[in-house]
Amino acid sequence: MARVLAIDYGRKRTGLAVTDPLQLIASGLTTVPTAELFAFVEEYIKQEEVELILVGEPKQRDGSASDIEERIAKFVRRLRQEIPQIPVERADERFTSKMAFQAMIDGGLRKKKRADKGLVDKVSATIILQDYLERKQ
Repeated sequence: MARVLAIDYGRKRTGLAVTDPLQLIASGLTTVPTAELFAFVEEYIKQEEVELILVGEPKQRDGSASDIEERIAKFVRRLRQEIPQIPVERADERFTSKMAFQAMIDGGLRKKKRADKGLVDKVSATIILQDYLERKQ
């Protein structure tokens, strides 16, 4: 089996998470500047076997698209065009940032560490991926 790579796309930074090769556990991978995201994904899939790229789909409370959706859709189109061998799926990511922040509090992280927005993005990507794994089973 191959890994699943999850992306929590942001304007400035993007959080990434990945499964183990058996797709049992979701783990935070890293946070990269969004301007460098495509190059990072290309390099990562050269080094690791990836079966699926899962991209978060932010929505408003009423289910409508968020204001960043246009940028994300453009990124997804580029992935599908330039890396056609790996399927790309979307996953609802409503409330993942709030859930990530709460998980950090519950985990005992100090206030200074919780202020690290990159860490919040990475944890959010992990939550998106864990939710996908649970729904898949």
